[in-house]
Amino acid sequence: MTPEPGRFSAGNRTETEDARQARSFGRYAGVGLQFAVSMVVFLYAGQWVDRRLGSAPVGMIVGVFVGAGAAFYSMYRRLMADLQRDEAARRK
Repeated sequence: MTPEPGRFSAGNRTETEDARQARSFGRYAGVGLQFAVSMVVFLYAGQWVDRRLGSAPVGMIVGVFVGAGAAFYSMYRRLMADLQRDEAARRK
């Protein structure tokens, strides 16, 4: 008995291109959401520092840049890990 195309079975682990694309879309949509949340959290942290120290926009600007840097670093690490995993899967 052969499995239906695009279905998983115990002996044959095939996956359709649509399923792979949907999974990677979800993974990378999460990266975008993480980027936005990181920016907003650090923006508010910078505003809090500004209120505490009375340093008008400096804390907010630093917070935005730190948030963007942290988000880019996290995105880079995730994309590189995905690339290494895909390369290892192709070698098999």
